[in-house]
Amino acid sequence: MYKPLLLLIVIFSSVSYGQTDTIFCQQLVAVKKLVKENHYQPKAINDSLSKGVFDLFITSLDQDKDYFLQTDIAQFKADQFQIDDYLLSDNCTFVEQFKAVLITRIENTKTILGQLNTTIPDYSGGLTLQYKPSNQYIYSKDYNALATSIEKLVGYKVMTSLLDNNDDIAYIKANFTTLEASTRLDVIKNELCLLEQFSSTSGGLDRYVKDAFINAFLQYHDPHSVFFNPTEKLIYESGLSSNQLSFGITTEKNNEGQIIIAQITPGSAAFKNGNIETEDIIISLTANGTTLKTLCVSNDAIEAFSNKEDHKTISFLIKKQNGTEQNITLTKTKIKVEDNAIKGFLIGEDKALGYIKIPRFYTNDESINGRGVTADFAKELYKLQKQNIQGLIIDLRFNGGGSMGEAIELTGMFIDRGPVTVIKTNLKDTYTIRDVKRGTYFSKPVIVLVNNYSASASEFFAAAMQDYNRALIVGSTTHGKSSAQSIIALDDTKNIGYCKITMEKFYRVTGQSHQAIGVIPDLKLPSVYNDLDSGEQFYDYALQNDTVTPEQIFTPFQKKDYSTLISKNKQRLSANTAFTQIAENNIKLKESIFALGPQYALTLDEVNKTREQKRALYNQIFPNDTDQVVIAVSNTASTEKAINYNTDNDSLNAGIINQLSQDIYIAETYSILKDLINLKD
Repeated sequence: MYKPLLLLIVIFSSVSYGQTDTIFCQQLVAVKKLVKENHYQPKAINDSLSKGVFDLFITSLDQDKDYFLQTDIAQFKADQFQIDDYLLSDNCTFVEQFKAVLITRIENTKTILGQLNTTIPDYSGGLTLQYKPSNQYIYSKDYNALATSIEKLVGYKVMTSLLDNNDDIAYIKANFTTLEASTRLDVIKNELCLLEQFSSTSGGLDRYVKDAFINAFLQYHDPHSVFFNPTEKLIYESGLSSNQLSFGITTEKNNEGQIIIAQITPGSAAFKNGNIETEDIIISLTANGTTLKTLCVSNDAIEAFSNKEDHKTISFLIKKQNGTEQNITLTKTKIKVEDNAIKGFLIGEDKALGYIKIPRFYTNDESINGRGVTADFAKELYKLQKQNIQGLIIDLRFNGGGSMGEAIELTGMFIDRGPVTVIKTNLKDTYTIRDVKRGTYFSKPVIVLVNNYSASASEFFAAAMQDYNRALIVGSTTHGKSSAQSIIALDDTKNIGYCKITMEKFYRVTGQSHQAIGVIPDLKLPSVYNDLDSGEQFYDYALQNDTVTPEQIFTPFQKKDYSTLISKNKQRLSANTAFTQIAENNIKLKESIFALGPQYALTLDEVNKTREQKRALYNQIFPNDTDQVVIAVSNTASTEKAINYNTDNDSLNAGIINQLSQDIYIAETYSILKDLINLKD
């Protein structure tokens, strides 16, 4: 498959050059100062920094190498060792040359797309396509090579669109001239529209380029330091909460490029309004006298507009499925973020074991009761304990982290006082954080389920439970992020943005670190995501792994002999065709991502053949067995009672139970936990 165009901003900012240049200068000065004073490992502003920031900056401007030419890169390289000089002299105008070239190349792309309105791509087989892994992308040699690249893209999208709409190849061939012409116009219109999308982004291309440079400077220091504008900060912080002010609608782009209502949250303002339905088309949004029309606007821009702090009430112009239009005004209300919500269930036919999923270590510091993930976890665990569970599975798969404070509190529920982590600050001071509460909240066997995408706070919790021998860790090696970030305003007196900046590293109570290596499970389960180069160690400029000398002694629980348990697990895995297939599929997935694909001609037959091969491979790697129940899952009595009082969440709850009951990882972890319970000391 031919790699898609990277969508970039093409509209100039409505703000004058002088104003934006002044703001950018202020931001650069503030970011330099902030990094120097607060970053865990600030780096000298020298030629090494210059080269690193330059590479990150150029890559971020054209990540898939769709716009710049090789001659542009050669021209840019004159500055690769000058960035440090610009920064030291507070020169903030140097980015203008990069922006100017990017504008030119985007205009080139628009011109070439326009020419293809009247020029039919070569479908005779003279053009060839080939899947390339991202590390093999190359810039176009010259304008003609760029034109050929775009011709291939349009031709490929025309072919796939024709095949998507009609699988009768004989019919397509018989009517190819007519079908191709109309489809090509639609494809080009959509590509041009995609290029225009960022016109709705505040600051346009000017802001895009400058934000890209600020982020390149930050991410040269480490991959988790990033720049936020006020709206981005609000969206990020909302993602760390179990509650947020929201209209209760989720939007997405359909195949026609329209913004539609994809989901309505039960109990939200949109839900209670009653006039909004899924598949309704949003034509425009109006707040505080500002109207955003959705034509050629990205879904990210819609979300940014909706999430602005001062946009508490928005009028949505909606087009219904019957063609009528309605103007519907909604005001944000506080709703539960279901993606973050803690949920507990009983698993197994005998309902003897508990299961709690923690999607995120959220905190609600700004709420009235200040309740975060630990309090919500305790509430769900209490429901399970009332039903006399004999063991507990804590699912941290795909948990990207969140509040370290909450992870520390949660650890304290399972140990009886003692150190839980050692922190090293940006001043290289170390201090130990202890659980000071006497007693434990739950004393029965625990398994923590993790995967490659369990990161940061979730890794901290898993590591602490492992070091104390308080839980068995099951799954895949985790991500490997052992650093903590804080959000700091660039200037307390000016609204010029924020930095999420790495200020500390945290260590296990043993003094070891999982930074860039991850938490290694006690029992490993096959995963289709293994070895996909997604861990911390594959990031440019990731902090290195090191150790500290612990200042306090910790007393772990007695460790059991797990040899029998491990043997039983291996026997089950070898006999389980689903897990053996996952291991095979992991190899196929790695090959499909990292291996150079075969060349094939831009013809209907060849595109269809390759498309069907990829579809078959995808369905094999990610089978959709929606009706295969592998483990019994049920609500607690308390949850059943709550659902009876509030039926809005009934279908959502049923969907979650259905999904969990088909999860082979939960089923195998259930078997491991049963073995753990039966294990003799």
